[in-house]
Amino acid sequence: MRHPPKYVHAFTDQHGRPRFYLRRKGYKKVPLPGLPWSPEFMTAYENALTGHPAQIGSSRTKPGTINAAIVGYYRDQSFTTLAPSTQRAYRWTLERFRQEHGEKRIGLLQRQHLIVLLREKKQFAARNWLKAIKSLMKFCVELGLRADDPAASIKAKVKTDGHHSWSEQEIEQFQRRHGPETKARLALTLLLYTGQRRGDVIRMGRQHIRDGAIAVRQQKTGTELVIPIHPTLEEIIGKVPADHLTLLTTQYERPFTASGFSNFFRGKCNEAGLQQCSAHGLRKAAARRLAEAGCSVHEIASITGHIGLHEVARYTKGADQVRLARAAMAKTRTP
Repeated sequence: MRHPPKYVHAFTDQHGRPRFYLRRKGYKKVPLPGLPWSPEFMTAYENALTGHPAQIGSSRTKPGTINAAIVGYYRDQSFTTLAPSTQRAYRWTLERFRQEHGEKRIGLLQRQHLIVLLREKKQFAARNWLKAIKSLMKFCVELGLRADDPAASIKAKVKTDGHHSWSEQEIEQFQRRHGPETKARLALTLLLYTGQRRGDVIRMGRQHIRDGAIAVRQQKTGTELVIPIHPTLEEIIGKVPADHLTLLTTQYERPFTASGFSNFFRGKCNEAGLQQCSAHGLRKAAARRLAEAGCSVHEIASITGHIGLHEVARYTKGADQVRLARAAMAKTRTP
Protein backbone atom coordinates (compact mmCIF):
# COMPACT_ATOMS: atom_id res chain seq x y z
CA MET A 1 0.00 0.00 0.00
CA ARG A 2 1.17 3.49 -0.80
CA HIS A 3 1.97 5.94 1.96
CA PRO A 4 -1.35 7.17 3.49
CA PRO A 5 -2.57 10.73 2.80
CA LYS A 6 -1.37 13.64 4.89
CA TYR A 7 -2.62 13.78 8.51
CA VAL A 8 -3.75 10.14 8.41
CA HIS A 9 -2.62 8.02 11.35
CA ALA A 10 -3.03 4.24 11.49
CA PHE A 11 -2.95 1.53 14.14
CA THR A 12 -4.13 -2.05 14.58
CA ASP A 13 -6.87 -2.65 17.14
CA GLN A 14 -7.12 -5.56 19.59
CA HIS A 15 -8.88 -7.69 16.97
CA GLY A 16 -6.10 -7.21 14.43
CA ARG A 17 -8.10 -4.84 12.24
CA PRO A 18 -6.43 -1.69 10.84
CA ARG A 19 -7.90 1.62 11.97
CA PHE A 20 -7.34 4.99 10.33
CA TYR A 21 -7.91 8.48 11.70
CA LEU A 22 -7.40 11.97 10.38
CA ARG A 23 -5.58 13.88 13.09
CA ARG A 24 -4.66 17.56 12.86
CA LYS A 25 -3.59 19.86 15.67
CA GLY A 26 -6.58 21.87 16.91
CA TYR A 27 -9.13 19.64 15.12
CA LYS A 28 -11.28 16.76 16.26
CA LYS A 29 -9.93 13.30 15.50
CA VAL A 30 -12.06 11.81 12.68
CA PRO A 31 -12.28 8.03 12.01
CA LEU A 32 -11.97 7.07 8.32
CA PRO A 33 -13.61 3.97 6.79
CA GLY A 34 -12.01 1.46 4.43
CA LEU A 35 -8.42 1.53 3.26
CA PRO A 36 -6.35 4.56 2.27
CA TRP A 37 -6.83 5.74 -1.32
CA SER A 38 -10.04 3.74 -1.79
CA PRO A 39 -13.09 5.76 -3.02
CA GLU A 40 -14.90 5.31 0.31
CA PHE A 41 -11.83 6.36 2.27
CA MET A 42 -11.02 9.40 0.11
CA THR A 43 -14.59 10.72 0.24
CA ALA A 44 -14.55 10.62 4.03
CA TYR A 45 -11.02 12.06 4.06
CA GLU A 46 -11.98 15.06 1.91
CA ASN A 47 -15.09 15.72 4.01
CA ALA A 48 -12.99 15.62 7.18
CA LEU A 49 -10.46 18.08 5.74
CA THR A 50 -13.18 20.64 5.04
CA GLY A 51 -14.72 20.26 8.48
CA HIS A 52 -14.59 22.90 11.20
CA PRO A 53 -11.80 22.82 13.80
CA ALA A 54 -12.60 21.81 17.34
CA GLN A 55 -12.17 24.69 19.76
CA ILE A 56 -9.33 23.97 22.14
CA GLY A 57 -10.63 23.37 25.64
CA SER A 58 -14.28 23.14 24.52
CA SER A 59 -14.65 19.54 25.66
CA ARG A 60 -13.53 20.51 29.16
CA THR A 61 -15.77 23.54 29.66
CA LYS A 62 -19.29 23.72 31.01
CA PRO A 63 -21.55 26.41 29.54
CA GLY A 64 -22.13 29.36 31.85
CA THR A 65 -18.92 28.91 33.85
CA ILE A 66 -16.00 31.32 34.22
CA ASN A 67 -13.91 28.75 32.39
CA ALA A 68 -16.26 28.79 29.37
CA ALA A 69 -16.37 32.60 29.38
CA ILE A 70 -12.57 32.82 29.25
CA VAL A 71 -12.34 30.26 26.43
CA GLY A 72 -14.88 32.31 24.46
CA TYR A 73 -13.05 35.54 25.21
CA TYR A 74 -9.78 34.17 23.81
CA ARG A 75 -11.55 33.56 20.47
CA ASP A 76 -13.25 36.95 20.33
CA GLN A 77 -11.82 39.93 18.45
CA SER A 78 -11.87 41.96 21.67
CA PHE A 79 -8.93 39.74 22.69
CA THR A 80 -7.38 38.72 19.35
CA THR A 81 -6.95 42.34 18.24
CA LEU A 82 -4.94 43.26 21.33
CA ALA A 83 -1.19 43.71 21.06
CA PRO A 84 0.71 40.42 21.57
CA SER A 85 2.29 41.74 24.76
CA THR A 86 -1.14 42.66 26.15
CA GLN A 87 -2.52 39.24 25.19
CA ARG A 88 0.31 37.56 27.09
CA ALA A 89 -0.30 39.71 30.17
CA TYR A 90 -4.06 39.10 30.10
CA ARG A 91 -3.62 35.35 29.60
CA TRP A 92 -1.28 35.16 32.57
CA THR A 93 -3.95 36.79 34.78
CA LEU A 94 -6.96 34.96 33.38
CA GLU A 95 -5.35 31.52 33.48
CA ARG A 96 -4.63 31.99 37.18
CA PHE A 97 -8.19 33.26 37.65
CA ARG A 98 -9.86 30.28 35.99
CA GLN A 99 -7.51 27.81 37.64
CA GLU A 100 -8.89 29.00 40.98
CA HIS A 101 -12.49 29.81 40.02
CA GLY A 102 -13.12 28.25 36.58
CA GLU A 103 -16.00 25.96 37.63
CA LYS A 104 -17.99 28.77 39.23
CA ARG A 105 -20.91 30.38 37.40
CA ILE A 106 -20.02 33.60 35.58
CA GLY A 107 -23.51 34.95 36.24
CA LEU A 108 -23.07 34.66 40.02
CA LEU A 109 -19.85 36.68 40.15
CA GLN A 110 -20.47 39.83 42.17
CA ARG A 111 -18.66 43.13 42.64
CA GLN A 112 -17.72 42.28 46.23
CA HIS A 113 -16.09 39.03 45.09
CA LEU A 114 -13.80 40.94 42.74
CA ILE A 115 -12.96 43.52 45.41
CA VAL A 116 -11.87 40.77 47.80
CA LEU A 117 -9.64 39.22 45.12
CA LEU A 118 -8.23 42.62 44.19
CA ARG A 119 -7.24 43.37 47.78
CA GLU A 120 -4.99 40.31 47.75
CA LYS A 121 -2.87 41.83 44.98
CA LYS A 122 0.11 44.11 45.39
CA GLN A 123 1.00 47.32 43.57
CA PHE A 124 1.23 46.83 39.80
CA ALA A 125 -0.32 43.37 40.01
CA ALA A 126 -3.58 44.90 41.25
CA ARG A 127 -3.86 47.31 38.34
CA ASN A 128 -2.88 44.73 35.71
CA TRP A 129 -5.21 42.10 37.20
CA LEU A 130 -8.12 44.53 37.10
CA LYS A 131 -7.46 45.48 33.47
CA ALA A 132 -7.71 41.84 32.39
CA ILE A 133 -10.84 41.19 34.45
CA LYS A 134 -12.57 44.32 33.16
CA SER A 135 -11.87 43.30 29.57
CA LEU A 136 -13.31 39.84 30.24
CA MET A 137 -16.42 41.25 31.95
CA LYS A 138 -17.05 43.69 29.10
CA PHE A 139 -16.97 40.75 26.68
CA CYS A 140 -19.43 38.81 28.87
CA VAL A 141 -21.91 41.70 28.89
CA GLU A 142 -21.65 42.23 25.12
CA LEU A 143 -22.25 38.52 24.50
CA GLY A 144 -25.18 38.33 26.92
CA LEU A 145 -23.45 36.07 29.44
CA ARG A 146 -24.19 38.70 32.07
CA ALA A 147 -26.70 41.53 32.35
CA ASP A 148 -24.27 43.80 34.20
CA ASP A 149 -20.53 44.43 34.58
CA PRO A 150 -19.45 43.81 38.20
CA ALA A 151 -16.00 45.30 37.54
CA ALA A 152 -17.14 48.55 35.93
CA SER A 153 -16.89 50.81 38.99
CA ILE A 154 -13.94 49.10 40.69
CA LYS A 155 -10.63 50.92 40.88
CA ALA A 156 -7.25 49.44 41.73
CA LYS A 157 -6.49 49.99 45.40
CA VAL A 158 -2.92 51.13 44.77
CA LYS A 159 -2.40 54.56 43.29
CA THR A 160 1.10 54.82 41.94
CA ASP A 161 3.08 56.77 39.39
CA GLY A 162 4.10 53.46 37.84
CA HIS A 163 7.68 52.88 36.72
CA HIS A 164 10.25 55.13 38.29
CA SER A 165 11.19 58.02 36.00
CA TRP A 166 14.94 58.48 35.69
CA SER A 167 16.42 61.69 37.06
CA GLU A 168 19.29 63.49 35.35
CA GLN A 169 21.61 62.32 38.13
CA GLU A 170 20.63 58.70 37.49
CA ILE A 171 21.19 59.07 33.76
CA GLU A 172 24.66 60.48 34.41
CA GLN A 173 25.41 57.66 36.88
CA PHE A 174 24.53 55.05 34.25
CA GLN A 175 26.67 56.79 31.64
CA ARG A 176 29.67 56.91 33.99
CA ARG A 177 29.42 53.13 34.45
CA HIS A 178 28.80 52.27 30.78
CA GLY A 179 30.96 53.97 28.18
CA PRO A 180 29.80 55.38 24.80
CA GLU A 181 30.91 52.29 22.85
CA THR A 182 29.00 49.75 24.98
CA LYS A 183 25.68 48.12 24.13
CA ALA A 184 24.34 49.37 27.46
CA ARG A 185 24.99 53.00 26.47
CA LEU A 186 23.43 52.44 23.05
CA ALA A 187 20.34 50.94 24.71
CA LEU A 188 19.98 53.87 27.11
CA THR A 189 20.47 56.44 24.34
CA LEU A 190 17.91 54.81 22.04
CA LEU A 191 15.34 54.64 24.82
CA LEU A 192 15.98 58.18 26.04
CA TYR A 193 16.19 60.00 22.72
CA THR A 194 13.31 58.24 20.96
CA GLY A 195 10.91 57.89 23.91
CA GLN A 196 9.83 54.44 22.72
CA ARG A 197 9.00 51.18 24.48
CA ARG A 198 11.50 48.33 24.72
CA GLY A 199 9.64 46.27 22.08
CA ASP A 200 10.06 49.08 19.52
CA VAL A 201 13.65 49.96 20.40
CA ILE A 202 14.96 46.40 19.95
CA ARG A 203 13.60 46.33 16.37
CA MET A 204 15.27 49.58 15.28
CA GLY A 205 17.91 49.30 12.55
CA ARG A 206 19.72 51.47 10.06
CA GLN A 207 17.11 50.57 7.45
CA HIS A 208 14.65 52.66 9.47
CA ILE A 209 16.82 55.77 9.34
CA ARG A 210 16.32 58.26 6.51
CA ASP A 211 16.83 62.01 6.12
CA GLY A 212 17.99 62.43 9.69
CA ALA A 213 14.99 60.69 11.24
CA ILE A 214 14.06 57.19 12.35
CA ALA A 215 10.75 55.61 11.33
CA VAL A 216 8.89 53.63 13.98
CA ARG A 217 5.73 51.56 13.81
CA GLN A 218 4.79 50.96 17.42
CA GLN A 219 4.23 47.29 18.15
CA LYS A 220 1.64 47.88 20.85
CA THR A 221 -0.61 50.43 19.13
CA GLY A 222 0.34 50.28 15.45
CA THR A 223 1.03 54.03 15.51
CA GLU A 224 3.51 55.16 12.85
CA LEU A 225 6.04 57.82 13.86
CA VAL A 226 8.97 59.62 12.26
CA ILE A 227 11.31 60.86 15.00
CA PRO A 228 14.18 63.26 14.23
CA ILE A 229 17.49 61.84 15.44
CA HIS A 230 19.10 63.85 18.23
CA PRO A 231 22.83 64.61 17.72
CA THR A 232 23.70 62.60 20.84
CA LEU A 233 21.89 59.55 19.46
CA GLU A 234 23.49 60.03 16.04
CA GLU A 235 26.93 60.02 17.64
CA ILE A 236 26.29 56.81 19.58
CA ILE A 237 24.79 55.03 16.55
CA GLY A 238 27.92 55.96 14.60
CA LYS A 239 29.96 53.81 16.99
CA VAL A 240 27.89 50.68 16.23
CA PRO A 241 29.03 48.24 13.50
CA ALA A 242 26.74 48.34 10.48
CA ASP A 243 26.69 44.58 9.85
CA HIS A 244 23.46 43.69 11.67
CA LEU A 245 19.77 44.14 10.90
CA THR A 246 19.08 45.68 14.33
CA LEU A 247 21.15 48.25 16.17
CA LEU A 248 20.92 46.31 19.43
CA THR A 249 22.13 42.71 19.44
CA THR A 250 22.76 40.04 22.04
CA GLN A 251 26.17 38.65 22.97
CA TYR A 252 25.56 36.13 20.16
CA GLU A 253 25.04 38.99 17.67
CA ARG A 254 21.34 38.27 17.28
CA PRO A 255 18.33 40.55 17.78
CA PHE A 256 16.95 40.77 21.31
CA THR A 257 13.60 39.41 22.38
CA ALA A 258 11.57 41.76 24.60
CA SER A 259 12.13 39.66 27.73
CA GLY A 260 15.79 39.08 26.85
CA PHE A 261 16.36 42.82 26.52
CA SER A 262 14.63 43.46 29.85
CA ASN A 263 16.96 41.00 31.55
CA PHE A 264 19.99 42.52 29.83
CA PHE A 265 19.10 46.10 30.74
CA ARG A 266 18.08 45.13 34.26
CA GLY A 267 21.57 43.73 34.77
CA LYS A 268 23.22 46.89 33.39
CA CYS A 269 21.13 49.08 35.71
CA ASN A 270 22.15 46.92 38.67
CA GLU A 271 25.81 47.22 37.68
CA ALA A 272 25.43 50.99 37.82
CA GLY A 273 23.77 50.81 41.27
CA LEU A 274 20.37 51.81 39.85
CA GLN A 275 18.12 49.01 41.08
CA GLN A 276 15.12 51.36 41.07
CA CYS A 277 15.49 52.16 37.35
CA SER A 278 14.10 50.33 34.32
CA ALA A 279 13.89 50.63 30.55
CA HIS A 280 10.33 51.97 30.68
CA GLY A 281 11.41 54.63 33.13
CA LEU A 282 13.52 56.17 30.33
CA ARG A 283 10.37 56.62 28.24
CA LYS A 284 8.99 58.70 31.09
CA ALA A 285 12.29 60.57 31.42
CA ALA A 286 12.16 61.40 27.72
CA ALA A 287 8.68 62.90 28.14
CA ARG A 288 9.87 64.82 31.19
CA ARG A 289 12.79 66.30 29.28
CA LEU A 290 10.50 67.42 26.49
CA ALA A 291 8.17 69.06 29.00
CA GLU A 292 11.06 70.84 30.70
CA ALA A 293 12.08 72.17 27.29
CA GLY A 294 8.66 73.79 27.01
CA CYS A 295 7.03 71.31 24.60
CA SER A 296 3.26 71.10 24.57
CA VAL A 297 1.40 67.89 25.35
CA HIS A 298 0.68 67.42 21.65
CA GLU A 299 4.35 67.93 20.75
CA ILE A 300 5.40 65.35 23.33
CA ALA A 301 2.81 62.88 22.05
CA SER A 302 4.20 63.29 18.52
CA ILE A 303 7.44 61.75 19.83
CA THR A 304 6.15 59.17 22.32
CA GLY A 305 3.16 58.14 20.19
CA HIS A 306 0.66 58.32 23.05
CA ILE A 307 -2.94 58.38 21.83
CA GLY A 308 -4.41 59.44 25.18
CA LEU A 309 -3.01 62.84 26.14
CA HIS A 310 -3.89 62.29 29.79
CA GLU A 311 -1.10 59.70 29.94
CA VAL A 312 1.40 62.25 28.63
CA ALA A 313 0.14 64.79 31.16
CA ARG A 314 0.68 62.23 33.93
CA TYR A 315 4.24 61.60 32.78
CA THR A 316 5.09 65.31 32.67
CA LYS A 317 3.15 66.59 35.67
CA GLY A 318 6.24 67.13 37.83
CA ALA A 319 8.17 68.89 35.08
CA ASP A 320 5.25 71.20 34.32
CA GLN A 321 4.88 72.11 37.99
CA VAL A 322 8.53 73.10 38.33
CA ARG A 323 8.55 75.09 35.08
CA LEU A 324 5.34 76.94 35.92
CA ALA A 325 6.45 77.63 39.49
CA ARG A 326 9.70 79.17 38.29
CA ALA A 327 7.84 81.30 35.76
CA ALA A 328 5.41 82.44 38.45
CA MET A 329 8.20 83.40 40.84
CA ALA A 330 10.04 85.26 38.11
CA LYS A 331 6.99 87.49 37.62
CA THR A 332 7.04 88.52 41.29
CA ARG A 333 10.61 89.80 41.20
CA THR A 334 11.07 93.53 41.19
CA PRO A 335 13.08 95.00 38.29
